[in-house]
Amino acid sequence: MNIHIEQIRPELTWRLRQQVLYPAQKLYEMELDEDNKGIHLGAFTDEALVGIISLFQQGTSFQFRKLAVLPDLQKIGIGNRLLTCVEEHAQAQGGTVIWCNARVSAIGFYLKAGYAHTGKLFSKNGFDYQILEKEIKKPA
Repeated sequence: MNIHIEQIRPELTWRLRQQVLYPAQKLYEMELDEDNKGIHLGAFTDEALVGIISLFQQGTSFQFRKLAVLPDLQKIGIGNRLLTCVEEHAQAQGGTVIWCNARVSAIGFYLKAGYAHTGKLFSKNGFDYQILEKEIKKPA
């Protein structure tokens, strides 16, 4: 399967955010207040958008949010490729740490990708989350 990743406009993430992460919510509820302050990447097969991730910078700390891959295309590496892209971007921008609010159901995915538990837990909109983080290594 040929997959390419490119930067996309924030509004192009909304349909996948809804479809994969929040199917019970309305499409207009998918916009984040800070969407225009971040960068958004889309994974495409041919011309179809099949995965998304959003990245927000706060000094040398980077938070990625709303990583979503269509259910029938999960577990084939698309999420890992999106994660690698945001990690590389954060590193290129001088980042020292990258982190996320991981749904409890996705913690295993992030641990395999080198993220670590912070011990910080919270619940929001009916989902349980744990904050996970990864130190960004300086390029050699």
